Amino acid sequence: MSLEETAKRRLADIVALAPTKNGELQDRWDMDSGSEVHQYLESELKDYYYRNEDSLICATPEGRQLVEDAGLVEGTEDDQHVTVPPVQADILDVLAGPDEQTQSVVSVYHALGDAGHDYEVDDVRSALHSLVEKGVVERVRKTVPTFRLAVERSELEVEELDSS
Repeated sequence: MSLEETAKRRLADIVALAPTKNGELQDRWDMDSGSEVHQYLESELKDYYYRNEDSLICATPEGRQLVEDAGLVEGTEDDQHVTVPPVQADILDVLAGPDEQTQSVVSVYHALGDAGHDYEVDDVRSALHSLVEKGVVERVRKTVPTFRLAVERSELEVEELDSS
């Protein structure tokens, strides 16, 4: 099955944003509703995406390979290059390193505020969980979940998505 260019670009968005939600793709693709996103996924990208255990949208290995072969994304899952929305990029700037003490969601929220960023705590929590799914943040279970980078900051190349 071959895909049209628009479908390939949208699949590349899924690869870059994964794991992602209908709402994130709705904004990215300038669609009117999450339902419209779902319909598009089912009609155009059915063979190239799946929903993980948290019902978040991810590209299949075949989907990732297709957009890599088309030159729309670089590297593989093993690379430490991630493309993330602004909130996730800001979190990666302030989050504790792999050898430092882990931080709670509230601690990360306050660190973002200290760095001049204004996000809702629920957005911070969601972004942290997305970064865990991407493999660049480690979740450590204590009384409350805490987080730290899973890779050295110097080995991480972060590309921020254009918010437009």
